[in-house]
Amino acid sequence: MIIKTAEFLMSNSLVAKCPQRDIPEYAFIGRSNVGKSSLINMLTNHSKLAKTSGTPGKTQLINHFLINDAWFLVDLPGYGYAKVSKKLRAGFSQIITNYLKKREQLFCLFVLLDSRLEPQKADLEFMDFLGNNGIPFVMVFTKADKLKPTELERNLANYKTIMLESWDDLPEIFITSATSTMGRDEVLGFISKTNKEFDLSSSEV
Repeated sequence: MIIKTAEFLMSNSLVAKCPQRDIPEYAFIGRSNVGKSSLINMLTNHSKLAKTSGTPGKTQLINHFLINDAWFLVDLPGYGYAKVSKKLRAGFSQIITNYLKKREQLFCLFVLLDSRLEPQKADLEFMDFLGNNGIPFVMVFTKADKLKPTELERNLANYKTIMLESWDDLPEIFITSATSTMGRDEVLGFISKTNKEFDLSSSEV
């Protein structure tokens, strides 16, 4: 997929106020400081599309970006950042929960996981929530350039081992790096394939 246009459309905290266009929507979420904004900028080839910050927890709203005038990329608030106030964390949770459960245009959620870390409780619990609620998602490991191949393989194996204790099958997995652009073609290829399936089903209606 070639990204020809990528533009910020709106930010809000209410699902009812999200864009009403009937086009595929792909949302990105993860614990704060997982590299979400950098990954979005890498995927869209726009260095300043999503605001990056040295302070985790900056994304506090649902941010919609229109890509190629054909699909939406959504930047969701992060979760699990201890230094954000309890009130704000609760607000994040409500915004995220409402969006994930009510947004009919959501085709797939990209759950970002820091490849440098052991499986995190917050991530595992969040993915269990997705599974229990039938919300389609894929796993996207970030910052893969920061590890040796053997370390990356070990950390991924740990995730798979733990998840398969309660999951029959694992969702699709992508390995990425915002610095080296690793995984860009694979992620965009997945979105392109899904969009084509949507176009096909729409034409048959």
